Amino acid sequence: MGAGILASAVLAGLYARGGLGWLLGFVALVPWLCALDAPRTLASALLGAWAMSVAFTAAVFAWFGVAIGAYTQLGTLTGVALLLLGAPLFQPQFIVFALVRYLAGRHHGPALRALVAAAAWVATESLVPKLLGDTLGHGLYPSRLIRQAADVGGTAGLTLLLLIANEGLAAALARRADGMRAMARPLALAALVPLLLAGYGVVALSAHSSAGAPAPKPLRVGLVQSNLVDYERRRREQGAYEVVREVLDVHFAMTYDAVERQHADAVLWSETVYPTTFGHPKSAPGADLDREILTIVDAAGVPFVFGTYDLDAAGEYNAAAFVAPGTGLLGFYRKTRVVPLTEYVPEWLDGPLLRRWLPWTGSWRPGSGARVFPLRLRDGREIPVLPLICLDDVDAGLAVDGARLGAQAIVTLSNDSWFSELGAELHQAVAAFRSIETRLPQLRVTTNGVSAVIDATGTVLAGTNMGQRTLVIGDVPVRDPPRTVMVAWGDWVGLAGAAFVVLMAAAAAWRMGRVRVAQEEPASVQAATIPAEVIVLPRAARFAAGLLRALARASLLGMGAAVLLGAAQQANLLTHLRVFAALFLAPEVAAWCVLRAFAARASFASGILVLTRGAQRLEVAVQDVDGVEPWRVPLPGSGAWLRLASGERWRYGLALADPTALARALAAARGAPVPVHASARASAYAQARLAIRRGFLDRPWMKFGLFPLVLALPAFRLHQHIAYGGTFGEYYTFGLKAYLTTFALWWAEWAIGVLLCAAALRAAIEFGSALAVLLRPGWSVQARRWLERLGLALLYLGLSALLLLRIVR
Repeated sequence: MGAGILASAVLAGLYARGGLGWLLGFVALVPWLCALDAPRTLASALLGAWAMSVAFTAAVFAWFGVAIGAYTQLGTLTGVALLLLGAPLFQPQFIVFALVRYLAGRHHGPALRALVAAAAWVATESLVPKLLGDTLGHGLYPSRLIRQAADVGGTAGLTLLLLIANEGLAAALARRADGMRAMARPLALAALVPLLLAGYGVVALSAHSSAGAPAPKPLRVGLVQSNLVDYERRRREQGAYEVVREVLDVHFAMTYDAVERQHADAVLWSETVYPTTFGHPKSAPGADLDREILTIVDAAGVPFVFGTYDLDAAGEYNAAAFVAPGTGLLGFYRKTRVVPLTEYVPEWLDGPLLRRWLPWTGSWRPGSGARVFPLRLRDGREIPVLPLICLDDVDAGLAVDGARLGAQAIVTLSNDSWFSELGAELHQAVAAFRSIETRLPQLRVTTNGVSAVIDATGTVLAGTNMGQRTLVIGDVPVRDPPRTVMVAWGDWVGLAGAAFVVLMAAAAAWRMGRVRVAQEEPASVQAATIPAEVIVLPRAARFAAGLLRALARASLLGMGAAVLLGAAQQANLLTHLRVFAALFLAPEVAAWCVLRAFAARASFASGILVLTRGAQRLEVAVQDVDGVEPWRVPLPGSGAWLRLASGERWRYGLALADPTALARALAAARGAPVPVHASARASAYAQARLAIRRGFLDRPWMKFGLFPLVLALPAFRLHQHIAYGGTFGEYYTFGLKAYLTTFALWWAEWAIGVLLCAAALRAAIEFGSALAVLLRPGWSVQARRWLERLGLALLYLGLSALLLLRIVR
């Protein structure tokens, strides 16, 4: 296995370095996949996945470990060691992929195994956001044709197809001993992937070139790359004011060139180029510098966008300021994806001790998501643009949200000075995919490189190298972009992959349940034993418990009907929870308490049925029992009366799942049959109900605990993106307690929804079973089994599909 892992890591490292290396993306994982096929145990597969995550991180992201060591002043070796130690967290998709692939391979062939594992890979990258937003698909950027498919499925879609191509080649190699005919099909699949991507690229580029004519006058922007870095060292050596003074002087001079000589329509400066709170001066010199910038903007007569800080009562933000001549400050965009432990520290973790241990930690707060601002040009045009700052451009959701808000271009401000040249180039490639996905041109300025003007196909029209002080002038056509699939559906591939994995898991569990049903014995041959515990209910207690449970179940159906009819749509989540607790949970818990209060242990002793409840002991002579009479109305559950030889019923009712088992146990105790006094149809109905053995998917913890959790995760993540601009937006803004509370409420809401659906399906199943008993009693067991299976399918698959539809819409 070690050789396969090493070979894949080397190929992945070459693939990440660009150029013609993009071709290696279709074969890079083949050695590792072949190695994964060799182990026979799950432990060895997971060990191989861990090793691959470490090797992949070392081959592709060693530069990031160097950057960590330099930024934290811990040294290169320590930084790389920390990165490799955290590789399974940095690249968790390898672990999930190997796990799902192993489990799927036990029940499915290579094709379905490959599809499920690839879906698990992209689902993991979607649901567990990475710091750098990296995925395999980014390596295809050097191919102008291949990368165009990102406007359909984003980089996640490219990753999915790369995985399928690699799996096809691995499957072909596994069949090489069987000859070329056996290898032909997987080889054809592997070859089909790049051919389809290239074909789509030809069509997409043709459509782009033949789209409506460019604007009469393109947007001409000047990007100022000053190559002034390491502000902290400069502050220590020169003083804070002198550093800001030097930075502004360099930018003013380069801006003069952009406006007066190059006739730029707008000017962009890089991230945090003005390292203080613009518009909220902290000192008199700071106020003077603010006024100086406004004066320069008025004199230039063109809008400026530059990196600075913003301030409000909650704290400071890494921000982009939009300043227009004659108008002044239009507003700020606040960076959404702040880097944890460098730019941001959550309140629950922050403190003097942490600041002493990690002195480099920042104190910025995250913004609230995408915003669109107007660039008001001197010729009267007003062009809406989407600003992104640094790692914002690794989040496809922000670009998609900006496109939906009407942006016609993206402006990206970054500071990649802590990256190596390879890291900076990878970052620009990731940013370029945002233009492909949305078909918006992009103007990207960085402090010391690489800056670029990028068109809607991801092509760099003008750019720089690292370590240069240079001015980039770029002309880009701006128009209303076409509405791509990514803009219409969002970053949908990862969520679709998650839904597919859940459906496959549900199908596997269903098959296991079917095997259990097939293996179970009919009730007639079960051992004639009385349950160890029964509920001995006086008539009043049975009436109270039955009334409470009837109220709870009727309330469930009523709440379900209210949701279906739209009467509950205006109520908020807390109202739903209160109604659910009052109308279902409280009476259900009260009924359970009543039943537990009358629980007793049952046994036979010398021909006597003994029921023991604490210090109380009830006895009934078996010879005095003339029969068992099941309750006609199964409330608070199934149960029976004991009919005595005198013709009367015993004063206590017995609540238990199978009255016929009680009759068999009584018959065995006295050596003579004990009849069950029930109609033929009632017996058939009870027999059909008892013939169903509840499988894994019918367990309450699965149906009303784990399954709602699986549904709540993507729904909660979508809510966080919409309300707070990112997966951890509320956590960054309000802290861990608020974040977990909101998640718990979402989980509870989905649990209630699943319970309402299950109640409606249960009512339908019981009605269908009763109808089958009335029409064809001999088919009642088989009909019941099919109804139970259909109910599980509708519950698990139906709700999963409904969630997916809500997300993609």
